[in-house]
Amino acid sequence: MKKDLVDVVKYRKIWFGISLAITVPGLIAVIMCMIQFHSPLKPGIDFTGGSIMQYQFEKPVSLEAVHKVLAECGFEGSQVQQAMVGGQEVIVMRTKSIDQETQKAKVDSKLVEQLGPFKPISVDKVTATIGPELLMNGLLALFVTFAGMVGYISYRFKFDYALCAIAALFHDVLVLVGIFAILGLTVGTEVDSLFISAVLTVIGFSVHDTIVVFDRIRENAKYVGSKVINPDTKEEYKRTFGDITNDSVNQTLTRSIYTSLTVIITLLSLYLFGGVTTKDFVLAMLIGIISGTYSSIFNASCLLVWWREFKGDKRNKKLKPA
Repeated sequence: MKKDLVDVVKYRKIWFGISLAITVPGLIAVIMCMIQFHSPLKPGIDFTGGSIMQYQFEKPVSLEAVHKVLAECGFEGSQVQQAMVGGQEVIVMRTKSIDQETQKAKVDSKLVEQLGPFKPISVDKVTATIGPELLMNGLLALFVTFAGMVGYISYRFKFDYALCAIAALFHDVLVLVGIFAILGLTVGTEVDSLFISAVLTVIGFSVHDTIVVFDRIRENAKYVGSKVINPDTKEEYKRTFGDITNDSVNQTLTRSIYTSLTVIITLLSLYLFGGVTTKDFVLAMLIGIISGTYSSIFNASCLLVWWREFKGDKRNKKLKPA
């Protein structure tokens, strides 16, 4: 028998401990956000409302320079994008609500002073009514996603496979939400509708990787109880479900790491060299992909082994004579 590269089941308490060490601070940060922002995360303009200004500058300006001006005026965390309107390049700024003319005049004067003259195309206000609608649609999308995954995995595998896969998904969501809650408290990172898209994408990637591991476990499950020789002690023993899980994880380990690395390298390049407006979205994807890979290899498989052992112990206790 070939020796496993990683003994996943033997060190499962370590894997679970690492997950707890990451998720517990995140949950504490979520509670603090609920107290401070009345929301699990620091909400962005899509949820709280704000102002949208479209300005056409006479000279080309960088998004970083516009961000700097807005931050000096007290509008940190604003979204700045480039768009084409009527064939002309326009800077679109999404900020917190500008209710007073003095605030807008200050922003305009700073922009003219540091970036040059501009022509205002439009100045609009976004009401906060979009917030509850986005929240309900996001929660509905998550519920439908989880329900569909439980149904499909239960049909293709077994119900306990589905429960373990969903538990791993909750882990990934908690890690992502927890880290962004910490960032919201420490550096003021806000979430918008793109964050919901990132969460749903991470869920899809994570369950895809988990299904690959579970499919190999299902294929190898027929060898549970087969007799093999221990290469170290030369003793014969029967293979347990934990042994099969170890073999299955190691058989898919290289594939999982290579697949995740290609995505991580791409996202890292986008984060380092991409635009400012997509950094938070790319960061959410990056955190989710890393967490999803970890949970698929270590958490989901170990949870399945623990559940099978727990059911086996209960069955043995029932069969044991009084």
